[in-house]
Amino acid sequence: MADLERRYTAVPVELRAAQEQRTINGYASVFNRESSNLGGFVEVVDARAFNKSRGDGWPDVIARYNHDDNMLLGTVAGGTLRLQVDDTGLMYDVDPPQARADILELVSRGDVRKSSFAFRTVEDDWGMTDQGFPKRTLLAAQLVDVAPVNIPAYPDSTAGLRSLAAHVGVEFEEVRALAQQDELRKLFRRTDGPGPAKPKTLGAAARMALLARRESPHL
Repeated sequence: MADLERRYTAVPVELRAAQEQRTINGYASVFNRESSNLGGFVEVVDARAFNKSRGDGWPDVIARYNHDDNMLLGTVAGGTLRLQVDDTGLMYDVDPPQARADILELVSRGDVRKSSFAFRTVEDDWGMTDQGFPKRTLLAAQLVDVAPVNIPAYPDSTAGLRSLAAHVGVEFEEVRALAQQDELRKLFRRTDGPGPAKPKTLGAAARMALLARRESPHL
């Protein structure tokens, strides 16, 4: 099974009131917008990325504050979490329980401003930006949860790097060594046509870094 990954968006979280029920609303993911540097590459979520999860009825998807199991806010199965895909991205509305009134207050005061989503990659593709920086496009993903967050965790790039290693046919440790040097672009060769990226032979510096890592496992 694919590794669990998390990403966040800075689109503001909002508080809505309807028939005495206050809900937290936000975009967990936005489409076709390049992320910040995730550890040697940027990422774009394709507008079709969640089509399979949506078609299956968003099975087992939940909402948790800060992705904390002890801070459950709502579930699709319980009807307290609603998900919708539009031209902008993946939007959620969640009805927190009365015991989570503190989270509602944090949102209303503006202390909680961002949203996040957890997912497992089903299909992705690799290329380069116009500036020659490695770019990963999420084509299909299994949604696991959505979350309003106050301090987004630094994105874990491990799963993405494993995907890149498989894509270019290079050992994961070599890809990670290049990522640490911000040199993943060496794995790609730009062409005039739209064809797939081609792996390149690693340079001496990358191989020396890899060798040093293997000799010092604690690094």
